[in-house]
Amino acid sequence: MNVQSSVLENGVRVITSSIPRVESVTVGIWVAVGARHESNRQAGISHFLEHLLFKGTRRRSAIDISRAIEGTGGYLNAFTQEESTCYYARVVADQTWTALDVLADMVLHPCLATGDIGKECGVILEEIAMYQDQPQHLVQDMLGRALWLDHPLGRPIIGLAASLKQMNRAELCRFRQRMYRPNGTIVALAGKVDHDDCVKAVRRLLGRIPRQRVQPFQPVLRSTAREPVSLMAKDIEQMQLAVGFRHFGRHDGRRYHLRILNAVLGENMSSRLFQTVREQHGLAYSIHSSFQLLADTGAWIVGAGLDRKRSRKALGLIFREIEKIRRQTIPSDEFRRARDYAIGQLKLSLESTTHHMMCLGEHLLSYGRFLSPEEAIRKIEAVTPADVQDLAAVLFRPERCSVAMIGPGLTPADATWIQDVVNRLR
Repeated sequence: MNVQSSVLENGVRVITSSIPRVESVTVGIWVAVGARHESNRQAGISHFLEHLLFKGTRRRSAIDISRAIEGTGGYLNAFTQEESTCYYARVVADQTWTALDVLADMVLHPCLATGDIGKECGVILEEIAMYQDQPQHLVQDMLGRALWLDHPLGRPIIGLAASLKQMNRAELCRFRQRMYRPNGTIVALAGKVDHDDCVKAVRRLLGRIPRQRVQPFQPVLRSTAREPVSLMAKDIEQMQLAVGFRHFGRHDGRRYHLRILNAVLGENMSSRLFQTVREQHGLAYSIHSSFQLLADTGAWIVGAGLDRKRSRKALGLIFREIEKIRRQTIPSDEFRRARDYAIGQLKLSLESTTHHMMCLGEHLLSYGRFLSPEEAIRKIEAVTPADVQDLAAVLFRPERCSVAMIGPGLTPADATWIQDVVNRLR
C-alpha cells in the first residue's frame, strides 16, 4: 500500500492508495458538511441534498448516472454523517476516470429540479416514517437527543419532517453553494491507481472552482445540556434500550484506550455484556456496544433488545459490568484478546478498496493526514490494562450518562429507578 496526497491550488485535496494486486478502484468525493452544520430550520438539508445529487446533472439524467457506473458492474452510493458527506463508486480499474467524472458532475452540476425536490422530499418522509416504526432505530434517535438535546447533534441526520416540508430549491442551492467548497473537498481513490494521473484528472474536473471561506459548526461545550433519561411508552414485544456516555473527541489520544475498552465490554460475542446479558441470563437476543468519535465530542453507546418482563434485571446487569470495569483491572488474558481483536479488525478492514477509500477520506478530513495501519497498531499495542481502567473511571460517570428506552407501560417511576441505577456509579 502506497499512500500519497496532494493539494490543488484552490484547496481541493487528493489522496490515493495504490494497491497494484487488485483490479478495482473505489473513488470517493468527500465534502466537509454534515448534520451538525445545519440550523434548526435546515434540519436534514445535508442528507436531502445528498439524495438530490443522484437525480440528474446538466449532462446526465438520473438513469444516465446509474448506468454509467452499473453498466460495467460498478457500485454507486453516498452517505451523510454528522460532519461530512461522501459520494463514492467502486468500479473495475479501467472505469476509474468514468467514475470520477460522474461523481464530479454530480457534485458540481446538479439540476436540483423543483419536481425532483418535491418527489424526493416524499421519499425521505417515508424513510422517516419507516424508522419511526422500527423501535431499535427510534431508541437510538432518542438517545442522541438525550445526549445533546438542542445541539445540532441531538437531531437525527435524516432531519425532521417539519423542516423538510418547507425546504425549497432556492434554500437548497444556497446551502450547496455555501457549504460545498473546494477547500473542504477531498477526492480519495484506492486500488489500481497512479497518484500523478489522479491529481491531473482531479485538477481538470475540480481545479477551477474558486476557494471559499470554511464554514464552522457549533461546538459542543461542557455546558451543553443533556437529558438523563428519555422514555417512550409503546406497545411492542421487546423493550428497546440505549445507554450512552458522552466523552472526548477524535483528537484525544485515549481513543486507542477506548477501542480496547469497547472490545472488552460489548463489541463482539466474546464481550462481557454479550456473555452476561445474553449467554448467562438469556435476557436479550441482541446486545452490542460501539463508540462515536467526532471533532470535539463523542459517545460510547450500548444498544439492546430486552425481555420486556425482565428489562430492569438486564439494565442492572449492564451497569454492574460498567461498574466492574471501573473498579477492577482487566485480567491479562482478556486484555490480550481484546487488544488482538482490535488489531485484527483494523487489518481486516483494509482488505477491500472501499474500506481503503473510507480510511483515506475520513483520516484526511479528521486529522489532516493519513494515519497508517502500522501507526495505529503501535498505538493500540502501547495501551495497558491500567490505561483502560483509568479511562473507564473517567468515562463512566453519572453526569456523562443518558438512557433511552422504548417499551410497554413505561412510566415516570421507571425513569426514577433508572436514574437511581445510573447514580450508583458515583
